[in-house]
Amino acid sequence: MSVILALQSAPAMAQGHPDPELRKVLLAAVSDADSFPDRFEAEVWLTDMSARLARIVDDPEERIAILTRVHYEASRVELPPELVLAVIEVESNFDRYAVSVAGALGLMQIMPFWLEEIGRPDDNLLHIDTNLRYGCTILRYYLDKENGDLRRALGRYNGSLGKRKYPNLVVDKLSRRWFRA
Repeated sequence: MSVILALQSAPAMAQGHPDPELRKVLLAAVSDADSFPDRFEAEVWLTDMSARLARIVDDPEERIAILTRVHYEASRVELPPELVLAVIEVESNFDRYAVSVAGALGLMQIMPFWLEEIGRPDDNLLHIDTNLRYGCTILRYYLDKENGDLRRALGRYNGSLGKRKYPNLVVDKLSRRWFRA
């Protein structure tokens, strides 16, 4: 039996019924999952992560859209997609319209000054693709700058280098919710 056919959303799982809407959305996503080595791996990863994300993002279509884009952008810069999911959970709790008190925007809470800084003032940081492209690129840069030291890179990403709270929150989310055995 295909992983997709066995896929169930959190509410449907409790009732023992597959979620046909999620099945349809997931099938479309894995058919166009260009960041995965093969369709089976896409099915497995998207099914697993979708079930984990269901408690936070109710809409299966939005959930799969976020997950496929996270996987694509993380893979593009050689970051573990699960790390990016942990950062997003801490930064915005998957609210793509989030705006921080400091003015950071979107899923990965990107500061708008970057738009002017790189000469792209018309980019929309509330757009999932754009936000993830910026966020993953910034995180990769800081990870390289810190020679692979994840906690220092996370501190730089959050603007709290040298403090433990933010890196510990992300690492905790990574190990408790997003880690894949």
